[in-house]
Amino acid sequence: MVSVPHEARAAAASPRVAGPKDRAPLARLLAAAFATDPVMDWWVRDGAGRAEALYGFYDDQLAEVLPFGTSFMAGDASACAIWLPPDMAVRHYPFWRKLMMVPRYLRFCGVARARRLIALGDMMERNHPPAPPHWYLYFLAVDPALKGRGLGSAILAATLARVDADGLPAYLENSTPANLRLYERHGFRLVKQDRPLPGAPCQWTMWRGPAPVSTPVGSFGAA
Repeated sequence: MVSVPHEARAAAASPRVAGPKDRAPLARLLAAAFATDPVMDWWVRDGAGRAEALYGFYDDQLAEVLPFGTSFMAGDASACAIWLPPDMAVRHYPFWRKLMMVPRYLRFCGVARARRLIALGDMMERNHPPAPPHWYLYFLAVDPALKGRGLGSAILAATLARVDADGLPAYLENSTPANLRLYERHGFRLVKQDRPLPGAPCQWTMWRGPAPVSTPVGSFGAA
């Protein structure tokens, strides 16, 4: 009999492109996976509305990025890798646009933590390299019940193969110290450790140079 972890790893190693119909299960997966993330715990509203705010935030983000066709998931929704393509990887918004986004994000952070979210956004913009063109690993998530079974590594390797086929570097932010070694095993190198405010949790930015060109496996967006 094939074990559930083995089946889950196989599904993560052969991810499919996620579409609009996958938005709800992916939002649930991301909310569960990041429920104890230090940075999310720091800025997402506290109290009775926290779980709803977490789900709402990821649902909101997925509505924006799923149309790019560069979000990948295991067929059983046990893992996902949400990528932004090079033409959308660097998003620096003018001040007026940020003001218009405040009501949208207040639903997730609440008034009391709005300053934290603004500081986090400013730090992420400041640290994100504008060039050269690169893929941006926006979210990587695994079902907490299957954590430590190799699913994150499997889906990361599968999607990095597509990044390598494009001959481009990749960038990510990481807020969990234990994940640094995971990303390093897949070729990422630490660029910077930073905090959005004094006393806030750390965030690490990481960069992976383009891999040597080898046999193409198909670019992002391919079925």
